[in-house]
Amino acid sequence: MNIKPECIGCIAAQSRRVCEAIQADQALSDQITQYVDTALQNADFTLSPPVLAAPLYEQMARFAEKHDLYDEQKLYASQQASAYIPFLEETISQSEDPFHTLLKSAVVGNVIDLAAEVSFDLHDAIQSVFQTDFAHDDSKKLQKAMATAKTLVYIGDNAGEHIFDALTIRHLKQLYPETAIYYMVRGNPIINDVTLKEAYEAKIDELCTVIDSGVPTPGFVYELASEQACDLFDSADIVLAKGMGNYECMTPQRRGNICFLLKVKCSVVATSLGRSIGDIVCRFS
Repeated sequence: MNIKPECIGCIAAQSRRVCEAIQADQALSDQITQYVDTALQNADFTLSPPVLAAPLYEQMARFAEKHDLYDEQKLYASQQASAYIPFLEETISQSEDPFHTLLKSAVVGNVIDLAAEVSFDLHDAIQSVFQTDFAHDDSKKLQKAMATAKTLVYIGDNAGEHIFDALTIRHLKQLYPETAIYYMVRGNPIINDVTLKEAYEAKIDELCTVIDSGVPTPGFVYELASEQACDLFDSADIVLAKGMGNYECMTPQRRGNICFLLKVKCSVVATSLGRSIGDIVCRFS
């Protein structure tokens, strides 16, 4: 997806949220916001929103002298998410349709996004997701494809959300023990996206093969990925991609059998999908 005019204002607003999140003083706040506002004046509208935003976040991190701008927020989100695992485990175990409930459990974590236009409350999100139907529901198509899939590439999105990914992967392994699962993470800290650090802390490597995609953007960009990541992406029977950033970077699709699992959190993605902000989507094609 190419950026739209609305994306410019959204990214500018993100820079101000960065300043709040890291408790920047006035001088640093001015430095960050002025830099971003100036850079956006010459935005390349052939880029996707995550690709446009990535170098801006890298420069913000340099200004702040932080390797990971959102390290504290990522830790808090992970702790918050972990507290809901027993509830989700019980919900899945009691479900008449465990696969569908598992997808709901996976998508509920997608509300944790510090770059979205809307704020999140995890408790409210969990309640609402289980009371809401998928606005686009290809879960049956995905379930049918999973029955014969030998390999699944699961592309993560945000830290905190990865706690729910671990739960999802554990149950997928129980349902499909013959399927090899690969979990892809970002190549370096970008916004609050999951990296190897968070994946290892959640012990996802004990459940499946964790892959550093090499991608420095908040979404999987094939052209920026490592050779190993590209090979896996090309050869996997199914790719399951979480979140808006992956959807933005992977649309239009370069291959079939991709499932986008996400919560719609901005007007641009809502328009692309023909949905509304707040909808949850399971789109498999």
